[in-house]
Amino acid sequence: MIPPDGILLTDFYQLTMLQGYYNQKMTQPAVFEFFVRKLPQGWGYLVAAGLEQVLDYLERARFTDDELRWLAGSGRFQPEFVDSLRNFRFTGEVHAMPEGTVFFPDEPILRVTAPLPQAQLVETRIVNLLQYQTLVATKASRCASVAPGKLLVDFGLRRAHGAEAGLLSSRASYLGGFSGTAATVAAPLFGIPVFGTMAHSFVEAHDHEVQAFETFAHAQPGNVVLLIDTYDTEAAARKLIPLAPRLRAEGIAIKSVRLDSGDLADHAFKVRRILDEGGLQDVGIFASSGLDEYKVQRILQAGAPVDGFGIGSKLDTAADSPCLDCAYKLMEYAGLPRRKHSEGKANWPGRKQVFRTRDERGQMEGDLVALADERGDGEPLLQQFMASGVRIDARASLEQARERLRHELEALPASLKALDAEPTYRVGVSDGVRALAAQVDEWIAAEVTRDI
Repeated sequence: MIPPDGILLTDFYQLTMLQGYYNQKMTQPAVFEFFVRKLPQGWGYLVAAGLEQVLDYLERARFTDDELRWLAGSGRFQPEFVDSLRNFRFTGEVHAMPEGTVFFPDEPILRVTAPLPQAQLVETRIVNLLQYQTLVATKASRCASVAPGKLLVDFGLRRAHGAEAGLLSSRASYLGGFSGTAATVAAPLFGIPVFGTMAHSFVEAHDHEVQAFETFAHAQPGNVVLLIDTYDTEAAARKLIPLAPRLRAEGIAIKSVRLDSGDLADHAFKVRRILDEGGLQDVGIFASSGLDEYKVQRILQAGAPVDGFGIGSKLDTAADSPCLDCAYKLMEYAGLPRRKHSEGKANWPGRKQVFRTRDERGQMEGDLVALADERGDGEPLLQQFMASGVRIDARASLEQARERLRHELEALPASLKALDAEPTYRVGVSDGVRALAAQVDEWIAAEVTRDI
Protein backbone atom coordinates (compact mmCIF):
# COMPACT_ATOMS: atom_id res chain seq x y z
CA MET A 1 0.00 0.00 0.00
CA ILE A 2 1.34 3.42 -0.94
CA PRO A 3 1.14 5.86 2.02
CA PRO A 4 -0.68 9.11 1.16
CA ASP A 5 1.89 11.12 3.10
CA GLY A 6 4.96 9.22 1.90
CA ILE A 7 7.82 10.31 -0.30
CA LEU A 8 5.65 10.18 -3.44
CA LEU A 9 3.69 13.10 -2.04
CA THR A 10 5.67 15.34 -4.34
CA ASP A 11 5.53 16.92 -7.78
CA PHE A 12 6.27 14.38 -10.51
CA TYR A 13 8.97 16.60 -11.97
CA GLN A 14 11.09 16.07 -8.88
CA LEU A 15 11.38 12.42 -9.89
CA THR A 16 11.94 13.10 -13.58
CA MET A 17 14.79 15.46 -12.65
CA LEU A 18 16.28 12.82 -10.37
CA GLN A 19 16.45 10.43 -13.31
CA GLY A 20 18.50 13.06 -15.18
CA TYR A 21 20.78 13.67 -12.19
CA TYR A 22 21.29 9.92 -11.88
CA ASN A 23 22.26 9.56 -15.51
CA GLN A 24 24.80 12.38 -15.26
CA LYS A 25 26.04 11.36 -11.79
CA MET A 26 25.18 14.82 -10.46
CA THR A 27 25.42 14.14 -6.74
CA GLN A 28 27.67 16.94 -5.49
CA PRO A 29 26.48 19.19 -2.62
CA ALA A 30 23.69 21.63 -3.40
CA VAL A 31 22.31 24.50 -1.36
CA PHE A 32 18.62 25.39 -1.57
CA GLU A 33 16.88 28.16 0.39
CA PHE A 34 13.21 28.81 1.16
CA PHE A 35 12.09 32.44 1.19
CA VAL A 36 9.01 34.61 0.60
CA ARG A 37 9.11 37.13 -2.20
CA LYS A 38 6.49 39.59 -0.90
CA LEU A 39 4.03 40.15 1.92
CA PRO A 40 0.28 39.75 1.46
CA GLN A 41 -1.57 43.05 1.11
CA GLY A 42 -1.78 44.86 4.44
CA TRP A 43 0.49 42.43 6.31
CA GLY A 44 3.57 43.93 7.96
CA TYR A 45 5.46 40.75 8.86
CA LEU A 46 5.42 36.95 8.75
CA VAL A 47 5.84 34.28 11.43
CA ALA A 48 8.11 31.31 10.69
CA ALA A 49 6.22 28.05 11.31
CA GLY A 50 6.29 24.46 10.13
CA LEU A 51 9.96 23.65 10.77
CA GLU A 52 9.20 20.75 13.13
CA GLN A 53 7.14 18.98 10.47
CA VAL A 54 9.90 19.57 7.90
CA LEU A 55 12.51 18.00 10.18
CA ASP A 56 10.23 15.03 10.87
CA TYR A 57 9.71 14.55 7.14
CA LEU A 58 13.42 14.69 6.32
CA GLU A 59 14.31 12.18 9.02
CA ARG A 60 11.81 9.60 7.81
CA ALA A 61 12.04 10.18 4.04
CA ARG A 62 12.24 6.69 2.50
CA PHE A 63 10.88 4.81 -0.52
CA THR A 64 8.70 1.83 0.40
CA ASP A 65 8.63 -1.34 -1.66
CA ASP A 66 5.16 -0.48 -2.94
CA GLU A 67 6.31 2.98 -4.03
CA LEU A 68 9.29 1.50 -5.86
CA ARG A 69 7.07 -1.04 -7.58
CA TRP A 70 4.77 1.74 -8.77
CA LEU A 71 7.70 3.76 -10.12
CA ALA A 72 9.07 0.71 -11.92
CA GLY A 73 5.65 -0.11 -13.35
CA SER A 74 5.01 3.43 -14.56
CA GLY A 75 7.36 2.90 -17.48
CA ARG A 76 8.81 6.38 -17.01
CA PHE A 77 12.06 5.50 -15.29
CA GLN A 78 15.08 3.30 -15.92
CA PRO A 79 15.13 0.14 -13.76
CA GLU A 80 18.60 0.81 -12.35
CA PHE A 81 17.53 4.32 -11.29
CA VAL A 82 14.46 2.99 -9.50
CA ASP A 83 16.60 0.39 -7.78
CA SER A 84 18.99 3.12 -6.59
CA LEU A 85 16.14 4.80 -4.72
CA ARG A 86 15.91 1.79 -2.41
CA ASN A 87 18.76 3.26 -0.37
CA PHE A 88 17.50 6.85 -0.42
CA ARG A 89 18.08 8.74 2.84
CA PHE A 90 18.37 12.43 3.56
CA THR A 91 21.94 12.93 4.77
CA GLY A 92 22.20 16.70 4.64
CA GLU A 93 22.18 19.76 6.87
CA VAL A 94 19.32 22.10 7.73
CA HIS A 95 19.76 25.66 8.97
CA ALA A 96 16.60 27.61 9.74
CA MET A 97 14.99 30.38 11.70
CA PRO A 98 13.41 28.83 14.81
CA GLU A 99 9.63 28.63 14.76
CA GLY A 100 8.04 31.78 16.12
CA THR A 101 10.66 34.06 14.53
CA VAL A 102 9.29 37.14 12.78
CA PHE A 103 10.73 37.54 9.28
CA PHE A 104 10.32 39.56 6.09
CA PRO A 105 10.46 39.15 2.29
CA ASP A 106 13.64 37.94 0.58
CA GLU A 107 15.02 36.52 3.83
CA PRO A 108 15.85 32.81 3.75
CA ILE A 109 14.10 31.11 6.65
CA LEU A 110 15.40 27.63 5.82
CA ARG A 111 18.57 26.42 4.11
CA VAL A 112 19.09 22.82 2.97
CA THR A 113 22.59 21.59 2.14
CA ALA A 114 22.70 18.06 0.76
CA PRO A 115 23.65 16.02 -2.31
CA LEU A 116 21.71 17.51 -5.22
CA PRO A 117 19.18 14.66 -5.70
CA GLN A 118 18.26 14.70 -1.99
CA ALA A 119 17.90 18.46 -1.76
CA GLN A 120 15.83 18.49 -4.96
CA LEU A 121 13.41 15.70 -4.11
CA VAL A 122 12.28 17.23 -0.80
CA GLU A 123 11.39 20.63 -2.32
CA THR A 124 7.65 20.16 -2.78
CA ARG A 125 6.92 18.89 0.72
CA ILE A 126 9.11 21.52 2.36
CA VAL A 127 7.27 24.34 0.56
CA ASN A 128 3.93 22.67 1.33
CA LEU A 129 4.66 22.49 5.06
CA LEU A 130 6.36 25.85 5.58
CA GLN A 131 4.13 28.15 3.56
CA TYR A 132 0.83 26.90 5.01
CA GLN A 133 1.76 27.01 8.68
CA THR A 134 3.52 30.35 8.18
CA LEU A 135 0.32 31.76 6.68
CA VAL A 136 -1.92 30.53 9.50
CA ALA A 137 0.50 31.42 12.31
CA THR A 138 0.80 34.96 10.96
CA LYS A 139 -2.96 35.37 10.55
CA ALA A 140 -3.49 34.03 14.07
CA SER A 141 -0.98 36.50 15.46
CA ARG A 142 -2.83 39.31 13.71
CA CYS A 143 -6.06 38.16 15.36
CA ALA A 144 -4.35 37.99 18.74
CA SER A 145 -2.87 41.47 18.29
CA VAL A 146 -6.31 43.09 18.02
CA ALA A 147 -7.80 41.04 20.88
CA PRO A 148 -5.21 41.04 23.69
CA GLY A 149 -6.32 39.08 26.73
CA LYS A 150 -9.27 37.48 24.92
CA LEU A 151 -9.92 33.76 24.60
CA LEU A 152 -9.23 32.81 20.96
CA VAL A 153 -10.13 29.33 19.70
CA ASP A 154 -9.47 27.78 16.29
CA PHE A 155 -12.86 26.61 14.95
CA GLY A 156 -11.78 25.83 11.39
CA LEU A 157 -11.28 22.06 11.14
CA ARG A 158 -14.54 21.33 9.31
CA ARG A 159 -13.86 23.91 6.61
CA ALA A 160 -10.12 23.44 6.26
CA HIS A 161 -8.83 22.18 2.93
CA GLY A 162 -8.32 18.63 4.09
CA ALA A 163 -7.60 16.85 7.34
CA GLU A 164 -3.87 17.66 7.48
CA ALA A 165 -4.57 21.35 6.88
CA GLY A 166 -7.10 21.39 9.71
CA LEU A 167 -4.66 19.72 12.09
CA LEU A 168 -1.68 21.88 11.16
CA SER A 169 -3.87 24.97 11.41
CA SER A 170 -4.58 24.06 15.02
CA ARG A 171 -0.85 23.90 15.65
CA ALA A 172 0.01 27.06 13.72
CA SER A 173 -2.78 29.13 15.27
CA TYR A 174 -1.69 28.09 18.76
CA LEU A 175 1.88 29.07 17.90
CA GLY A 176 0.48 32.37 16.63
CA GLY A 177 -1.13 33.21 19.97
CA PHE A 178 -4.49 31.42 20.09
CA SER A 179 -5.69 29.88 23.35
CA GLY A 180 -6.54 26.52 21.82
CA THR A 181 -8.55 24.64 19.22
CA ALA A 182 -11.74 22.69 18.66
CA ALA A 183 -9.78 19.96 16.80
CA THR A 184 -9.64 17.16 19.36
CA VAL A 185 -6.64 15.28 17.97
CA ALA A 186 -4.45 18.37 18.40
CA ALA A 187 -4.50 17.79 22.16
CA PRO A 188 -2.79 14.37 22.24
CA LEU A 189 -0.54 15.17 19.26
CA PHE A 190 0.64 18.66 20.16
CA GLY A 191 -0.51 19.30 23.74
CA ILE A 192 -2.83 22.10 22.63
CA PRO A 193 -5.83 22.93 24.87
CA VAL A 194 -9.13 21.89 23.29
CA PHE A 195 -12.46 23.67 23.61
CA GLY A 196 -15.98 22.56 22.78
CA THR A 197 -19.53 23.72 23.50
CA MET A 198 -22.67 22.55 21.67
CA ALA A 199 -24.23 22.75 18.23
CA HIS A 200 -27.63 24.09 17.24
CA SER A 201 -28.66 20.50 16.53
CA PHE A 202 -28.27 19.72 20.23
CA VAL A 203 -30.80 22.40 21.08
CA GLU A 204 -33.11 21.40 18.24
CA ALA A 205 -33.07 17.75 19.34
CA HIS A 206 -34.74 18.72 22.64
CA ASP A 207 -38.38 19.67 22.92
CA HIS A 208 -37.55 22.71 25.01
CA GLU A 209 -34.56 25.03 24.81
CA VAL A 210 -34.10 25.15 28.58
CA GLN A 211 -34.17 21.37 28.68
CA ALA A 212 -31.23 21.36 26.24
CA PHE A 213 -29.35 23.78 28.46
CA GLU A 214 -29.94 21.67 31.56
CA THR A 215 -28.97 18.46 29.78
CA PHE A 216 -25.69 19.99 28.63
CA ALA A 217 -24.95 21.49 32.06
CA HIS A 218 -25.32 18.07 33.71
CA ALA A 219 -23.21 16.44 30.97
CA GLN A 220 -20.42 19.05 31.22
CA PRO A 221 -20.73 20.57 34.70
CA GLY A 222 -17.22 22.01 34.61
CA ASN A 223 -17.60 23.73 31.25
CA VAL A 224 -21.13 25.04 30.82
CA VAL A 225 -21.04 27.15 27.68
CA LEU A 226 -24.55 27.50 26.23
CA LEU A 227 -25.37 28.30 22.61
CA ILE A 228 -28.26 30.76 22.83
CA ASP A 229 -29.03 31.86 19.25
CA THR A 230 -30.85 28.79 17.87
CA TYR A 231 -34.25 30.51 18.02
CA ASP A 232 -34.21 33.95 19.66
CA THR A 233 -30.96 35.14 21.20
CA GLU A 234 -32.28 37.59 23.77
CA ALA A 235 -35.20 35.34 24.75
CA ALA A 236 -32.75 32.50 25.41
CA ALA A 237 -30.59 34.80 27.53
CA ARG A 238 -33.62 35.61 29.69
CA LYS A 239 -34.28 31.89 30.22
CA LEU A 240 -30.92 31.63 31.97
CA ILE A 241 -31.99 33.95 34.77
CA PRO A 242 -34.18 31.35 36.54
CA LEU A 243 -32.02 28.43 35.31
CA ALA A 244 -28.74 29.64 36.82
CA PRO A 245 -29.90 29.46 40.48
CA ARG A 246 -31.25 25.93 39.96
CA LEU A 247 -27.95 24.79 38.55
CA ARG A 248 -26.02 26.65 41.22
CA ALA A 249 -27.89 24.71 43.87
CA GLU A 250 -26.39 21.58 42.33
CA GLY A 251 -22.90 23.07 42.33
CA ILE A 252 -22.97 23.89 38.61
CA ALA A 253 -22.10 27.36 37.30
CA ILE A 254 -22.86 28.71 33.84
CA LYS A 255 -19.47 29.70 32.48
CA SER A 256 -20.53 31.63 29.39
CA VAL A 257 -22.94 31.93 26.49
CA ARG A 258 -22.07 31.65 22.83
CA LEU A 259 -23.37 33.90 20.06
CA ASP A 260 -23.10 32.46 16.54
CA SER A 261 -25.28 34.54 14.24
CA GLY A 262 -26.55 38.00 13.40
CA ASP A 263 -24.96 41.26 14.47
CA LEU A 264 -22.60 39.88 17.10
CA ALA A 265 -21.77 43.24 18.66
CA ASP A 266 -25.43 44.26 18.96
CA HIS A 267 -26.41 40.89 20.44
CA ALA A 268 -23.49 41.07 22.87
CA PHE A 269 -24.64 44.45 24.22
CA LYS A 270 -28.22 43.23 24.67
CA VAL A 271 -27.28 39.86 26.19
CA ARG A 272 -24.81 41.49 28.57
CA ARG A 273 -27.52 43.82 29.83
CA ILE A 274 -29.98 40.93 30.32
CA LEU A 275 -27.41 38.83 32.17
CA ASP A 276 -26.25 41.69 34.37
CA GLU A 277 -29.79 42.70 35.31
CA GLY A 278 -30.48 39.07 36.20
CA GLY A 279 -27.50 38.87 38.53
CA LEU A 280 -25.33 36.85 36.13
CA GLN A 281 -22.45 39.30 35.87
CA ASP A 282 -19.95 36.45 36.04
CA VAL A 283 -21.29 34.71 32.90
CA GLY A 284 -19.07 35.50 29.92
CA ILE A 285 -19.92 36.02 26.25
CA PHE A 286 -18.18 34.07 23.49
CA ALA A 287 -18.74 34.92 19.81
CA SER A 288 -18.25 33.00 16.57
CA SER A 289 -19.53 33.06 12.95
CA GLY A 290 -17.40 34.09 9.97
CA LEU A 291 -14.83 35.99 12.00
CA ASP A 292 -11.36 37.18 11.06
CA GLU A 293 -8.99 39.79 12.49
CA TYR A 294 -10.88 42.66 10.82
CA LYS A 295 -14.29 41.67 12.21
CA VAL A 296 -12.86 41.01 15.65
CA GLN A 297 -11.26 44.43 15.62
CA ARG A 298 -14.54 46.11 14.64
CA ILE A 299 -16.47 44.29 17.36
CA LEU A 300 -13.99 45.30 20.05
CA GLN A 301 -13.60 48.86 18.77
CA ALA A 302 -17.38 49.17 19.14
CA GLY A 303 -16.89 48.34 22.81
CA ALA A 304 -18.91 45.12 22.60
CA PRO A 305 -18.62 43.07 25.81
CA VAL A 306 -17.21 39.91 24.19
CA ASP A 307 -14.76 37.82 26.20
CA GLY A 308 -13.65 35.38 23.52
CA PHE A 309 -13.90 34.44 19.87
CA GLY A 310 -14.09 31.26 17.83
CA ILE A 311 -12.34 31.92 14.51
CA GLY A 312 -12.62 29.22 11.87
CA SER A 313 -12.84 29.09 8.10
CA LYS A 314 -11.19 32.44 7.40
CA LEU A 315 -8.26 31.43 9.59
CA ASP A 316 -7.71 27.87 8.38
CA THR A 317 -8.00 28.89 4.74
CA ALA A 318 -6.16 32.21 5.26
CA ALA A 319 -9.08 33.56 3.26
CA ASP A 320 -7.73 37.01 2.42
CA SER A 321 -4.38 35.59 1.25
CA PRO A 322 -4.65 31.82 0.78
CA CYS A 323 -1.09 31.31 -0.45
CA LEU A 324 2.31 32.93 -0.10
CA ASP A 325 4.48 34.04 -3.00
CA CYS A 326 7.32 31.84 -1.81
CA ALA A 327 10.08 29.71 -3.31
CA TYR A 328 12.72 27.06 -2.62
CA LYS A 329 15.59 27.84 -4.95
CA LEU A 330 19.05 26.51 -5.78
CA MET A 331 21.72 28.90 -4.47
CA GLU A 332 24.87 26.84 -4.92
CA TYR A 333 25.92 23.60 -6.60
CA ALA A 334 29.28 21.85 -6.64
CA GLY A 335 30.83 24.79 -4.79
CA LEU A 336 29.67 27.37 -7.35
CA PRO A 337 26.99 30.04 -6.79
CA ARG A 338 23.77 29.66 -8.77
CA ARG A 339 21.05 32.21 -9.46
CA LYS A 340 17.64 32.18 -11.09
CA HIS A 341 17.49 35.15 -13.44
CA SER A 342 13.90 34.90 -14.70
CA GLU A 343 12.04 38.16 -15.27
CA GLY A 344 10.55 39.35 -11.99
CA LYS A 345 11.82 36.27 -10.13
CA ALA A 346 15.58 36.74 -9.83
CA ASN A 347 17.04 35.72 -6.48
CA TRP A 348 20.28 36.41 -4.62
CA PRO A 349 22.86 33.59 -5.04
CA GLY A 350 24.99 31.78 -2.46
CA ARG A 351 24.29 30.29 0.96
CA LYS A 352 23.14 33.08 3.22
CA GLN A 353 22.54 34.21 6.78
CA VAL A 354 20.23 36.93 8.13
CA PHE A 355 21.47 39.36 10.77
CA ARG A 356 19.06 41.43 12.87
CA THR A 357 19.95 44.65 14.65
CA ARG A 358 17.99 46.25 17.47
CA ASP A 359 17.94 49.72 18.97
CA GLU A 360 18.80 50.59 22.56
CA ARG A 361 15.26 49.63 23.66
CA GLY A 362 15.52 46.20 22.07
CA GLN A 363 13.18 47.12 19.20
CA MET A 364 13.85 45.54 15.80
CA GLU A 365 15.73 48.07 13.70
CA GLY A 366 16.61 46.27 10.50
CA ASP A 367 17.86 43.03 8.93
CA LEU A 368 20.78 42.27 6.66
CA VAL A 369 20.87 39.34 4.21
CA ALA A 370 24.55 38.35 3.99
CA LEU A 371 26.63 35.41 2.85
CA ALA A 372 26.87 32.65 5.43
CA ASP A 373 30.60 33.24 5.90
CA GLU A 374 30.22 37.02 6.25
CA ARG A 375 29.97 38.64 9.65
CA GLY A 376 27.12 41.10 9.83
CA ASP A 377 26.13 43.35 12.70
CA GLY A 378 23.52 42.00 15.06
CA GLU A 379 22.05 38.60 15.79
CA PRO A 380 22.24 35.74 13.25
CA LEU A 381 18.74 34.33 12.79
CA LEU A 382 19.40 30.99 11.06
CA GLN A 383 20.51 28.18 13.37
CA GLN A 384 21.59 24.64 12.54
CA PHE A 385 18.91 22.04 13.28
CA MET A 386 20.10 18.98 11.37
CA ALA A 387 23.46 17.40 10.48
CA SER A 388 24.00 14.21 8.47
CA GLY A 389 20.23 13.87 8.20
CA VAL A 390 19.68 13.78 11.97
CA ARG A 391 18.43 16.43 14.39
CA ILE A 392 21.28 17.84 16.43
CA ASP A 393 19.10 18.94 19.36
CA ALA A 394 15.99 17.67 21.09
CA ARG A 395 12.68 18.58 19.51
CA ALA A 396 11.73 22.20 20.24
CA SER A 397 8.46 22.60 22.11
CA LEU A 398 5.44 24.43 20.78
CA GLU A 399 5.36 26.46 23.99
CA GLN A 400 8.90 27.69 23.29
CA ALA A 401 7.82 28.83 19.83
CA ARG A 402 4.81 30.68 21.31
CA GLU A 403 7.05 32.40 23.82
CA ARG A 404 9.59 33.31 21.15
CA LEU A 405 6.86 34.90 19.05
CA ARG A 406 5.57 36.83 22.06
CA HIS A 407 9.01 38.40 22.54
CA GLU A 408 9.40 38.99 18.81
CA LEU A 409 6.10 40.88 18.61
CA GLU A 410 7.03 42.99 21.63
CA ALA A 411 10.13 44.08 19.71
CA LEU A 412 8.34 44.62 16.39
CA PRO A 413 7.58 48.26 15.48
CA ALA A 414 3.92 48.99 16.25
CA SER A 415 3.26 50.21 12.71
CA LEU A 416 3.99 46.73 11.33
CA LYS A 417 1.40 45.12 13.63
CA ALA A 418 -1.45 47.24 12.25
CA LEU A 419 -3.98 45.32 10.16
CA ASP A 420 -3.33 47.54 7.16
CA ALA A 421 0.41 47.89 7.59
CA GLU A 422 2.78 49.36 5.05
CA PRO A 423 5.91 47.24 4.42
CA THR A 424 8.41 49.69 5.92
CA TYR A 425 10.87 47.37 7.69
CA ARG A 426 14.41 47.71 6.39
CA VAL A 427 15.95 44.56 4.87
CA GLY A 428 19.38 45.20 3.39
CA VAL A 429 21.60 43.03 1.20
CA SER A 430 25.32 42.81 1.93
CA ASP A 431 28.09 43.87 -0.43
CA GLY A 432 29.24 40.26 -0.50
CA VAL A 433 25.90 39.03 -1.79
CA ARG A 434 25.76 41.79 -4.41
CA ALA A 435 29.28 41.03 -5.59
CA LEU A 436 28.47 37.34 -5.88
CA ALA A 437 25.33 38.17 -7.87
CA ALA A 438 27.39 40.30 -10.24
CA GLN A 439 29.81 37.41 -10.71
CA VAL A 440 26.98 35.02 -11.53
CA ASP A 441 25.43 37.58 -13.87
CA GLU A 442 28.66 37.71 -15.88
CA TRP A 443 28.51 33.95 -16.30
CA ILE A 444 24.82 34.13 -17.28
CA ALA A 445 25.55 36.84 -19.86
CA ALA A 446 28.25 34.68 -21.39
CA GLU A 447 25.95 31.64 -21.35
CA VAL A 448 23.14 33.53 -23.10
CA THR A 449 25.40 34.49 -26.00
CA ARG A 450 27.30 31.20 -26.21
CA ASP A 451 26.85 29.20 -29.39
CA ILE A 452 25.67 25.65 -29.06
